[in-house]
This record gives sequence, C-alpha cells and structure tokens, in this order.
Amino acid sequence: MKPIMPNEIQGMSEPRFAGPALDTRIIEKLTTVGCPTAIDEPTRRDAGRDWWPLSIGWAAQGSPATLPGIVLRPRHQADVEAIVAICHESATPLTVQAGRSGVVGGAIAPTGGVALDLTDLTAIVAQDDDSGWITVGAGLSGPDLEAHLARTGRTVGHFPQSFDISTVGGWVACRGAGQLSNRYGKIEDIIRGLRVVTATHGVLHLGDRAPRSSVGPDLMGLFVGSEGTLGVITEVTLATWPVAESRQQAAYSFTSVAEGNEACRRILQRGAHPAVLRLYDEVESKRNFDLDDCALIVLDEGDPLTVAAHMAIVDDECAGAIARDATLVDKWLGHRNDVSALAPLWERQIVVDTIEIAGRWSQLADLHREVSAAVAAVPGTLLVSVHQSHAYLDGACLYFTFAGRPEEAEPYYRAVWDAASRATLATGGALSHHHGIGRNRARFMPEALGTAFGLLSAIKDDLDPRHIFNPGVLGLGGTSW
Repeated sequence: MKPIMPNEIQGMSEPRFAGPALDTRIIEKLTTVGCPTAIDEPTRRDAGRDWWPLSIGWAAQGSPATLPGIVLRPRHQADVEAIVAICHESATPLTVQAGRSGVVGGAIAPTGGVALDLTDLTAIVAQDDDSGWITVGAGLSGPDLEAHLARTGRTVGHFPQSFDISTVGGWVACRGAGQLSNRYGKIEDIIRGLRVVTATHGVLHLGDRAPRSSVGPDLMGLFVGSEGTLGVITEVTLATWPVAESRQQAAYSFTSVAEGNEACRRILQRGAHPAVLRLYDEVESKRNFDLDDCALIVLDEGDPLTVAAHMAIVDDECAGAIARDATLVDKWLGHRNDVSALAPLWERQIVVDTIEIAGRWSQLADLHREVSAAVAAVPGTLLVSVHQSHAYLDGACLYFTFAGRPEEAEPYYRAVWDAASRATLATGGALSHHHGIGRNRARFMPEALGTAFGLLSAIKDDLDPRHIFNPGVLGLGGTSW
C-alpha cells in the first residue's frame, strides 16, 4: 500500500520545521538492516507530512512540515527490532508511519529523524475461525483486511472515514472509531492482542489468550492510543463478526440538536445500538440532505431478529419526529469517505478542519453551545457546524466543522483549536473521541490528564528513556508544534 496524500507539495521550499541533518554514520548503520531504504529528497519530503490540515496548507505553499533523514520500509519483525536498537543506541528520533491518514500531525517524522513506513508488514499471521480471531501485520490496510475476511464470511466492522488509506496499526495507535462503531465498537473494543517492539523491554507479546482476563493491569491498553510514543506495534489480533445477514435503515428530522440527542439517548438506554445513529445540525442537514431541520440517519445490520428489534425501538423513540425518506442513508453512504474538497479549500486560503470531542449526555448540550460559541468568536471564522457521530449508553461524540478566511492561516488555526479545546475542558468533555492528540492537541495534554500526565511521562521515561519515539506527540519527549 502506497500512502495517498491530499495534495502535491508545490515547489521546493524549505521544510516548515528545521532540524539537524541525520548523521551519515547512522544512515550507513540503518542501511545494513537490509530493508528497502530511501534517502532521495522527494521521498523524504513526502514522508514529512500526513493528513493534518495545517500540513495541507504548507504543502500548497511548497513546504513539507519536516524533512526526515531517511525512510525505511521493514519487511519483517527482525527489521523493526534492528532499526529500533540502532535508533535507541544513537538517540535518533523514530516516527512510525503507515497510511499517514491521521489528521492531527501525529505521523510527521522530525527533520533529521527516521520515518518508519510499516506498509510492508501485511502478513495474515493466524486466523481462528471458531473464536473469530485474526492476527495480522500492523501495516495491513483496511480494504485488504476486509477482502481477506470476506472470503471466510466475516468482518471486523471497523470502517473509519480513512478506511481506504489507513492501516490496522494506525487504528490501534490512534484509538480510532469506525462509522459503524455503535454496533461493532471502537478499536479498543475489538483488539485482542498486540506485539510491540520497545527500546528497553524488547518485544512484548500482550493479550492473545482470552477475550477477558484478570491477570494484573491491562498492559495491552497502555499501547492503544499511544500514537507511536512508547514503541512500535508490529502485529495486531482482532475479534471478528459474521458478515451481516440483514440490514435496515431509516431517517427522521427534529426541530433541534437537543431534541434529536434526547431521542438518541433514550434509544441507547433502552438497549438498542444500531450501527449508525448520526444526528446533524441545521447547517450540516442542509449541506448533506437539503433539509432545513436536524436530520437523524439510522442504519443497522446483523441478525434479522436483532436488527428488527433495534429498529423498532428507534422508530418508537422517534415517534415525535418527522419520518424522512430512508434513502437519505444511501446518500450518506455514497459520500461518507469523500474528503476531496479539503485540499482545494486550503489552496484557496480557506482554513477548514474538524474537531471531535466527547461527553456524557448530561454535558452534551453545554458542550455544543460552548464550543460553537468559542470557535465562532475567533476573528475570521465563517461558520461552525456540528453532528453527533457516535453514541453510547452514557454519552456521545460531537463532531464540529469550522471554516474561516483569516489574514494569516496558522495563527487563526491555532486560535480556533485553543478556543475549542479550552471550552471542551472547561465544560468537562474529553479532548478527543477518535482522531487522537498528535501534535495539534499536544499542548493540552497536561491539563486534560491532570496529575496522571506525570505518570504517563514516567512510563515514557522507562520505555523510551532517550525519547526517540515520536518526540512531541502526546506532549511527550519534545516540542510538538
């Protein structure tokens, strides 16, 4: 799988963030590992960015975010172990990359560092059909995983917006969510085992024994959402489901987001969890469905009896809403992964991004109001909109979109994220639901974790005492942005 970037780097300007060049002696050592290696400038420039919208703007101006010193594509577990050992010994920054589909700058290798491209680690290591487990290389892409599983009538059910360009290891490292997560769970609900290469504790084999256990703390969970800062995930074991026998869909509209969210809360708390339960505000309903009120689209799949029961509860709780044509769901399915407009907007100097946060049902209305107001108050903002994308028994994710046309893109972008993040934390919400922290949100980690940030820093110091792994991401081991 070759990573697909949103736009070409126009021209050959200097990287946005400079740094010391990688020592030629380290390059020579790394090339002895024997895996494919690239030191040509076009490959390195391309590896200095991901789908972070800010880096899309920089690319349009001719500049990558960074210029890593070398790009390595390991083909075997032993390759990764050798590379980690060399980087640890020489204190060389090492950033794990694969699809580079992240949108918060977490896969950007520092200038002069190593970009570790795992997209050749694609083996199907093991498959247990009775238990529904599959173990795969961390570089396996979503489409290739699902194509393999389809031959045995199974699915992982994890379909993020980045599905076509992301990898299994990336899902785990960033604690991702698929668009059908109400049914199948977020990635942390699907993982059953990991293999991780660390700098100080060798290769760790975590999980892989049973669906649940009581054998000390959850050490596997330590690496889920670690965003490459603690080690390199090389293999992942996932639970799978039988391919759905039945699918039903419906659509409704409400007079307000609050009214729609209340219906969603009642649906979830009655025990129904349709695969998709997405509620849009008036702005996004008009843009996506040409409706003037707040659209709710619903899709469920699975056993026919289960699907029928869930959809009956949905219909019951939406009795006071306006029933809409169920083909609105088809409309959403047709464009749900389309992000083609993002790069052209940045190239026209319109700053656009999304901010996903989460909170309890009791907080959701306040979060909607406070975050919307905070972003709208930043000079240059043109619009703020929101939809609720993932819902649970006790809360949900709010997914904001903002657009602005400021005099200067970067200060405006930072001001919006400052305003939204501070409003989220002040209102009691979670800083991120599924995009992760990366570099973009790293400055808020101490406040988001409180005293627990010191514990995370201590774990980083033990597993990565020379701070080689993704320095700056999660606010650990270096300057983020």
